[in-house]
Amino acid sequence: MERELPRIISVDDHVIEPAHLFESWLPAKCRDRGPKPFTAGIGELRYIGGRYRFTTDPAGQITDWWEYEGEIFPYKRIIAAVGFSREEMTLEGITREEMRPGCWDPAERLKDMDLNHVEASLCFPTFPRFCGQTFAEAKDKKVALACVRAYNDWMVEEWCGDSGGRLIPLCLIPLWDVDLAVAEIRRNAARGVRAVTFSEIPTYLGLPSIHCGYWDPFFAVCEETGTVVNMHIGSSSQMPAASPDAPPAVQATLSFNNAMASMTDFLFSGVLVRFPRLKLAYSEGQMGWIPYALERADDVWEEHRAWGGVRDLIPEPPSAYYYRQIYCCFFRDRHGIDSIDVVGRDNATFETDYPHVDSTFPHTRQLALDHVQGLDDATVHKLMRGNAIRMLGLDLG
Repeated sequence: MERELPRIISVDDHVIEPAHLFESWLPAKCRDRGPKPFTAGIGELRYIGGRYRFTTDPAGQITDWWEYEGEIFPYKRIIAAVGFSREEMTLEGITREEMRPGCWDPAERLKDMDLNHVEASLCFPTFPRFCGQTFAEAKDKKVALACVRAYNDWMVEEWCGDSGGRLIPLCLIPLWDVDLAVAEIRRNAARGVRAVTFSEIPTYLGLPSIHCGYWDPFFAVCEETGTVVNMHIGSSSQMPAASPDAPPAVQATLSFNNAMASMTDFLFSGVLVRFPRLKLAYSEGQMGWIPYALERADDVWEEHRAWGGVRDLIPEPPSAYYYRQIYCCFFRDRHGIDSIDVVGRDNATFETDYPHVDSTFPHTRQLALDHVQGLDDATVHKLMRGNAIRMLGLDLG
């Protein structure tokens, strides 16, 4: 008899924003300067400064786009890949009509979750980018702030509103102003939001470091409200690569490096010492790398703290703060499962990455069963849903 698997709570999925989002949710006075959807052929692809840049071309593949402050952003097949074969998951443009409707329609998303053995899902943005970099880079910060709030209102009231708690709101902050960020956390926490997205390495975005104290009010309000700080790989707008002309496969293989660098930064920052109830979550970083990263961090703390700048800053071994306050997540990571006692049976969560090219849809249940076959029922429950429930404070069993 095949083993029963608890219904999954996925802590890393994605949403394709509907074309009406900003027209419906931005204040009327901002709409003419806010993001606007359009459809056009896609042209030349260039990779500049860690980002793909596109041009339009009347003869190119018909694609749905956003235009905002003169910049254009196309939707591509790799970010709406469910329903396509592996050979079809390319950087070609795509329209919402060509996408599986669950990419952008919440009712259809719930149907796909049912097909995929998923009870609840936390979704990262697409057009705003993983932590709202699109608005942080905007010139008109008043409109950008209105866009952040409009996105959050849409996320809470429309995307998640009729889902009965199955779609879990994940909100943005105005990254360019910590006081505005604190206010936005409070505004959303007051309506039950318990998750915010943040950059894994804010200095890569030209923002202050986590070491300098600038972000302490943000961390304090997240601790106070029980808001989890979620950091997705690529939320620094850079992906690691060994060489500037390496193929994208190198970046895809090394993507966990950003999570590893970010986690090490936090472990030695003192942030987790000052805010002992703050919760951090690393999204799509997998977990097989964590045992050695913790071993090395503890070794540095033990052997090198006199000159390493952390003797008086970090009173306990860094791994103690990881086990107390940090969550990882996985979907294909057998090495991480083999090391689950060191990764932490209380620290690991699961994801499906719907609808991205890495998504396990519609085979998530079988893939999860293959991974957990050697684990006891209590651990399987923790990995599939229990740890996510505790992390996010969900009203689920």
